[in-house]
Amino acid sequence: MTYISAFAVFLIIWWVVLFAVLPFGLKTQDDDGEVLPGTHSSAPRGPHMLRAVIWTTVVSLLIFGFLVLLTRYFGLSFDDIPRVIPDFN
Repeated sequence: MTYISAFAVFLIIWWVVLFAVLPFGLKTQDDDGEVLPGTHSSAPRGPHMLRAVIWTTVVSLLIFGFLVLLTRYFGLSFDDIPRVIPDFN
């Protein structure tokens, strides 16, 4: 795998994990009981993007490292998928 394709795979993993991690730890204004005038009670209490980006990067690195381990050290590829998934015929 070249560096460019590895970076592209990491970016795809990062974006998918970002949207999975965004709702974790999110507190609404209604949870705190301090709803600002002109906003919905379900609006987020405060920005938590830095924490979400850090968690996204950590989780993405773990997933990417697991994929590198499977492909480089164990030699698995897309051609090995039929041998892993059982045949239900």
